[in-house]
Amino acid sequence: MNKIVKNALILAAITLIAGLLLGAAHQVTLEPIQKQQEKEKQESCQNVFPEAASFEEVTMSDAEQAELTAALIGHGFEAQTIDELLLAKDASGATIGLVEIISTTEGYGGGMQFSMGIASDGTTKGISFLSLSETAGLGMRADTDDFKNQFKDKNVEAFSYTKSGASADDEIDALSGATLTTNAVTNGVNAGICCFNYCNESGLLSGEGGNS
Repeated sequence: MNKIVKNALILAAITLIAGLLLGAAHQVTLEPIQKQQEKEKQESCQNVFPEAASFEEVTMSDAEQAELTAALIGHGFEAQTIDELLLAKDASGATIGLVEIISTTEGYGGGMQFSMGIASDGTTKGISFLSLSETAGLGMRADTDDFKNQFKDKNVEAFSYTKSGASADDEIDALSGATLTTNAVTNGVNAGICCFNYCNESGLLSGEGGNS
């Protein structure tokens, strides 16, 4: 009996020590990971809004978040989520636009996440992917400048895609062999435009709502 108790105590001690070591290792690696993620986010924001001198996170109230979600769903954007909003500021601290971190589950390879910049007048500044797991040589071409730049410097109500050659500012050329990816990105961008319109109308851009 004593031997059984002794072995049980030894096992418990080993388990406890292993747990403490794993916890310590997690804490040691967590901060560098968070710093790297923050660095990547800031770089992504700068990519889609190079004129900005700084970015200020917007904290929305529960009511504002619910209203935004309702606005997105009301426009058919049920697969899209606005993960984060940041005000783009110039050197004087004036708001010159908005950067949105957008996720969508409509991709062929599953979820994707990208940042999107929109100037105060509604002109799209571009998109930059934070995560993309589409098919190599097909959907992954969404992360090329040729594709992404189609969403740059356009002031439109919404984008659509075509397989016969874009002929207007609100049209983009679909990726050959990757219609699902094209659709996912286009819908994500349109959800971002919908979000911008909500923020503009609710006063979030002018400082009347949120923490701006």
